[in-house]
Amino acid sequence: MMVVEEKFMARCIELARGGEGNTAPNPMVGAVIVHNGKIIGEGFHRKCGEAHAEVNAVGSVGDETLLRDSTIYVSLEPCSHYGKTPPCAELIIKKGIPRVVVGTLDPFPEVSGRGVRMLREAGVEVVTGVLEKEARALNPAFMTFQILKRPYIYLKWAQSADGFMDAHREAASVPPVLLSSAETLRRVHRLRSEVAAIMVGTRTALLDNPSLTVRHWAGKSPVRVVLDQTLKLPADAHLLDGAVRTLVFTACEAGSRPNVEYVRIDFGQEVLPQVLQYLYEQKLDSLMVEGGAALLGSFLGAGLWDEAWVETAPAVLGSGVKAPAVPGVLTGTELRHGHLLETWKRKV
Repeated sequence: MMVVEEKFMARCIELARGGEGNTAPNPMVGAVIVHNGKIIGEGFHRKCGEAHAEVNAVGSVGDETLLRDSTIYVSLEPCSHYGKTPPCAELIIKKGIPRVVVGTLDPFPEVSGRGVRMLREAGVEVVTGVLEKEARALNPAFMTFQILKRPYIYLKWAQSADGFMDAHREAASVPPVLLSSAETLRRVHRLRSEVAAIMVGTRTALLDNPSLTVRHWAGKSPVRVVLDQTLKLPADAHLLDGAVRTLVFTACEAGSRPNVEYVRIDFGQEVLPQVLQYLYEQKLDSLMVEGGAALLGSFLGAGLWDEAWVETAPAVLGSGVKAPAVPGVLTGTELRHGHLLETWKRKV
């Protein structure tokens, strides 16, 4: 029986990925309705604010009388509260579906366990924990945001074959060493389009004058985040151009600019927890840190990271800004035209 349950839950997880990039801050969720061992309905959460997976699955069933003798499989616990859409647990009860199989419980406080309880109190049989690990892994940002009360943090950098991120530079007139290929640059911009926020430190902002926007991929640019304790960034910096919402964390008082928000924090205290707390309050559930080496090292040293994407180019620099070491678990490697792409995860 468990093998059958896992087969249908695996289909839920597969369906859920159809909403990738469109559901945040909501999770990706897939649902499958099975009658006498045959799938009669499928659905997934397509976009934040739109119908949930269960609603779409029920809507796809041709003969609703079959629902009263069916099982609905859902990768995430059906919601029990009114948000932008009515509760899915209520819909299941209303349609008379007698059995529900859930991948993982929802850590969101307004749902966690309540959806299951509502269903059971209405006489619905509920099975939980089917492919739970896979179901949780489907939404790492959502899970981290709800459980740890901070964004899911990606660290990203490119380094030379001998482990340097850049040459030593003291002026913006000296261009950075380009280590990414055209292909890997597109991948970086695709990743940018998938996160809620992107961050750099003061030195990187001054030397590189980055835009931190999505230009080499189709998608929405993330909220830009920069540390600027004493407001060193010039008024004509790309990060202050108002093209994308930007958060500047500073110790100084500063007037507002179009689409640029100055956030005062205490630089005499630990900076990163203050930044992450503000991003959490702003409901920004994922953060990509692009540098520089000192900022990346701070996140790594504090254990405030979840994944690292490291590109190693075939170039040899001989000296320069040393890339940080990753104290994590290597989870993936890929070689693309001489460029090694590695994915690391923090040890939990």
